[in-house]
Amino acid sequence: MSVWDEVVGQPRVVEQLQRAARDNDPTHAWLFTGPPGSGRSTAARALAAALLCEHGTGCGACHACRTAFAGTHADVTHFVTENPQISIEEARELVVKAQDRPSVGSWRIMIVEDADRMTERTSNVMLKGIEEPPPHTIWLLCAPSPMDVLVTIRSRCRPVTLKVPSPEDVARLLVARHGVPEQRAIECARLSQCHVGVATRLALYDDARTRRQEVVSLPLSMHGVTRAVKAADRLHRLAVDESTADAEARNNEEREQLLAAMGAPETGRVPPAIRGALNRLEADQKRRSRRIQTDTLDRFLIDLTTFYRDVLSVQLDTGTALINQHLGEQIHGYATNTTAEHTLHKIDVISETRRRIRTNVSAQLAFEAMMVAIV
Repeated sequence: MSVWDEVVGQPRVVEQLQRAARDNDPTHAWLFTGPPGSGRSTAARALAAALLCEHGTGCGACHACRTAFAGTHADVTHFVTENPQISIEEARELVVKAQDRPSVGSWRIMIVEDADRMTERTSNVMLKGIEEPPPHTIWLLCAPSPMDVLVTIRSRCRPVTLKVPSPEDVARLLVARHGVPEQRAIECARLSQCHVGVATRLALYDDARTRRQEVVSLPLSMHGVTRAVKAADRLHRLAVDESTADAEARNNEEREQLLAAMGAPETGRVPPAIRGALNRLEADQKRRSRRIQTDTLDRFLIDLTTFYRDVLSVQLDTGTALINQHLGEQIHGYATNTTAEHTLHKIDVISETRRRIRTNVSAQLAFEAMMVAIV
């Protein structure tokens, strides 16, 4: 199985990247763009693996391919910020790292996910490294759209535009990679709106499917302001519980690894030098937990939007297949008791709430205001 098999439903992109991997002098900077779930970072990792492949093809079997795609290759830096924004300090560290010569391969490859999370000042720092990189360095940036990246960076990158893969493509991947039954794979692909990561989670974890079902069913039980506020509280609590469970598992593992690496005693007080490292780790974990919670809240709002999208589809008689087919009867009933104008208004309210929770507003208050507005 080659690294290109991981790039789902993107035949034109795969062809473009395969040509680049065979080029003896590939473009020094690339910008991978596409909607969430389209596989931006996967395509970037596939290109990195192919450029470092021992056979020059991205075979997926050699040591270089496996480690480059996994992000453990000595010449691949795969950066994912744990903060709401990429800081200037992080950008400077990347620019310095990009100056290093490759240690085992032909290229030093810098993969930067969420390049849209850079402010203008941070982008200007990154620009210095992208404008005139060393001849052995290749930058691979990922963002939702070209407009999310500073124009001076965008103009210096070769674009790679990904699309949303088809449900059939996502389902085939779930069957091949995880052995998911075909019918379940198709259903999860549809429920995730072809987001590979979300589809995988829904296919493998029953509790994820249960939480999603509860989220999309909320509008069916909201009658009056009191129930709307209770629904907002329940939605917020679901997101907090899921994000907390995700963060705690990673936090405990990281703490244990740090203590072991620094030779901390198994019992007794932690030495001051180690305590300082622990404090820095805990501060980083706290910032990451906030991002995980925000991302989880956002995903729940996307799930909620699919309910109203289905309602609107019924009201406008578009003939489009429902995302939530398992709620088909309830959705048709709901659609007859309201208008398309009201449904569009509710979708706009949810979109505005998605924007607000990425600022400093209280997520719970934002959810309550949203639920009251769409009741």
